[in-house]
Order: sequence, then structure tokens, then C-alpha cells
Amino acid sequence: MPVEIPPPSGGAPVVEAWAPASIATPPAPVADAGRPSDATRQPATARAAPPVPAAEAAWSAPLVETLPRPEVAPAAEAASGTAFYAPLAEAPPRPPLAPSAPAPAALPAASPSEPAAVATTAPLPAGHTATSADTTAAAPAPQPGTEPRQGWFSRLKAGLARSTAKLTDSVTTLFRKRRLDEEALEELEETLIAADLGVAASRRIVEGFRKTRFGKEVTDEEVKATLAEEIAAILAPVAQPLVIEPARAPHVVLVVGVNGTGKTTTIAKLGRQYREAGLKTGFVAGDTFRAAAVEQLQVWADRTGARFFPPAKPGADAAGLAFDALGTARAEGLDVLLVDTAGRLHNKSALMEELRKVIRVIRRVDETAPHSVLLVLDATTGQNAVQQVKVFKEMVDVSGLAVTKLDGSAKGGVVVALAQEFGLPVHVVGVGEKAEDLRPFEARDYARGLLGLE
Repeated sequence: MPVEIPPPSGGAPVVEAWAPASIATPPAPVADAGRPSDATRQPATARAAPPVPAAEAAWSAPLVETLPRPEVAPAAEAASGTAFYAPLAEAPPRPPLAPSAPAPAALPAASPSEPAAVATTAPLPAGHTATSADTTAAAPAPQPGTEPRQGWFSRLKAGLARSTAKLTDSVTTLFRKRRLDEEALEELEETLIAADLGVAASRRIVEGFRKTRFGKEVTDEEVKATLAEEIAAILAPVAQPLVIEPARAPHVVLVVGVNGTGKTTTIAKLGRQYREAGLKTGFVAGDTFRAAAVEQLQVWADRTGARFFPPAKPGADAAGLAFDALGTARAEGLDVLLVDTAGRLHNKSALMEELRKVIRVIRRVDETAPHSVLLVLDATTGQNAVQQVKVFKEMVDVSGLAVTKLDGSAKGGVVVALAQEFGLPVHVVGVGEKAEDLRPFEARDYARGLLGLE
């Protein structure tokens, strides 16, 4: 029953309710510790926890889930209701709020054979509250070095993507279930020429279609597959690697081409591959008029461990440098000597004469040198590459081709035109900046990559 407590200094009396033991509601804390105890007051330590309505307990469960889970035996856990400390992944769905809803049953402890719900989840930082994102099972992160490496064909296909789109978009438009008649063949030839395959190669391919598929109903996929076969047949005879002959040691490779085709970079990539094959390699910085080219080649020589032959001064005579380098290379037993040259326009006869002078001078040391003359072509120039080959072939007797920058061009079909026109070996093709992006030329892979086929 209520008890009145007189105020210390007058005023209205304070009424305090003393709860009997049968009432579950706990009294508010009283600051006066010296108050005499009442027989009807139940001690706080012995007072039972108030019952919570079932619906309210289910609704408020997430508030309890954020607490740390204590170490409780499974039987005691079920009896004491500590199952609500389970992670969110184990919590039952929230029931609708209704007075008559039953309280959720305690969850059984996980079987030892069952994996824990958070086994694939990283430990949470201190003080972090679990969320659905934290408890979502995730695949283990790949270990360094276990990611699958992209193969050469995949890189080649990706590098030819622009050329593929230029060629196949037109083919797909032309041949959606269409009969291969004369009109269709004429349109196909125009498409191939526009894709930089050249007039001669385009006519050869169309003639192949006329002999084998004329009058038949074809689809775009059938046309692509047949095109890849025809292109591979043209490229197969020129797909020849650049063979280094140990008997000629050092095997001299003279690298030529117009400005900006990537001669110095090609030398660096080839040199790295030769060094990895165990060959003793030397770089001759024959582009003496361009300091940046000399510095670039020296950096690559340091990285690959190649012997470096720099000019005595900027603008030094390239022929004299090549002469001295070849003599030293023979004395030191080098296997390969890659000679860089200044970029020169194919229509400048004076510059071309200087290149011929380099060849004449090094033949004083070895009358069979250079053993290979590698013409580097930039694929972005398209049909202009055909004219470059004509002039360089007449001036310095080009023995093979390297086609670079295919990844930055939609003119990858020019390789087909070069193969049909000159029949010169295509030693390597490049589709990127890394050393592994310059690889020996393979006819079938190139043809299928050009058509976007697997």
C-alpha cells in the first residue's frame, strides 16, 4: 500500500509505492540506502524478470543479436533463452506483430558436421555490428598467382577487335540467310577491300566462294567460317619465325622502317625473348640522331642484360658504329646483334642511301651480314604499308616483316594484303606494349582472330 514520507523541510508529502512480491514490475531505484526495509518489499536480487509478451519478444530480437555471444552449453542455452544471441544468419524470420503470436522456439545448436554459417566470412572489427552484407557467404579470395593467365590467342583476338568489328559487321548485315549470287559476291568483295585486305586478296577469296558456295543459301556464320579458312590459306606460306642461326654468331638483324613504327621497342622485346632463350644478345643504338631512342634502348639493355653499343656522340655515323659493334660482338662471342636504325621516310632517297651505306660497311666485317633485314610496319597506316614494303624491299633487300600496333587499329586486314602482294615472311605481330605481346605469327590463329572466331 502507498506510504507517505514527510519532506525534510515541509511541503507536500512524497508518496512511494511499495510493490509486494506478487507484482512483477520492479520499483525504481531509491537513492536513500539507509531507509528501513519493509517486510513486503522484495529484494532486487531475488525479484523475477518481468515476462515479455511473445510478439514483442520476437519483434525486439534483433536488438539482442548485436550483443557478443557468450559461451553457453547447448542445453543451458535452450533453457535460458540465449538462442537469441545467435548470428543473424541463424535468426528466424520476424513474425507479424500480433498479441497472440507464439514466442520463437530456441534454435538447436549446429551439428558438428554442418559448417558454420560464418565460416567464409572475415572476422568483424571490434565494435562492428553484424549486417546482412557481413553474414553473406562469399567465395574465398584467390591467392596471388592463382588467377588464370590470358593466353596469346585471347590477347591477339582482343587486339584485333577493331579490325574484327569493321569486317564482320558488314558480313553480318549482308548474309542473314541469303543466297550467294553474283550481287552478293560483289558486295562481299567490296567489304573485304574496305577492310584493307587489298584488291588481289579480296578477289582470290571471292573466287573461292564462287567455286564452292555459289548459288547456295548461306548464313553470316557460315560466311565467317569460310572467310577464316580462305584467309588462313593466304597467310600460311608467310607465317615463318625469325630463326637465329648459331653458326653465324653473331646473327645480325638489321631493323628498318619509317619514323614511329616501333623499331626500338621491337628490338627491346625481341632482345628480351632471346635472352630468356639463353642467347647472348647485343643492342646497337644506330638511331644516333635521336637521343631518346639511344636512352630507351640503353634502359632495355640494362633490364635484359644485353650488351649495349652506344654512339660516341649524338649524330655519330651509324655505319661506323655498326662496324665497331659487329667486331666487338664477334670477339665477345655474342649470339645475336640487333641493330637499330634511324627512322626514314620511304620516299626520301638520300636517307635510304645512308641505310644502304650501313649494310656496305658491316659487310667489311662479315660479308654475309646482315643475316636478316626486318622491316617494322605500323598497322595503323593501312594500305600505305604496301608502298613502304615496295621501296624498302628494293633498297635494302628486306627479308621479313614485323607488324606492330594491331591493337590500336581497325586495319588488321592489311597483313593479308601484304602476304598476297609480296609473299615475304611475317615473323612477328604485336598487339600491346608488353614484351609478351609480340609473338611469332601464326596464320590460323590470326585468321580466326580477325573474324572473331574461337
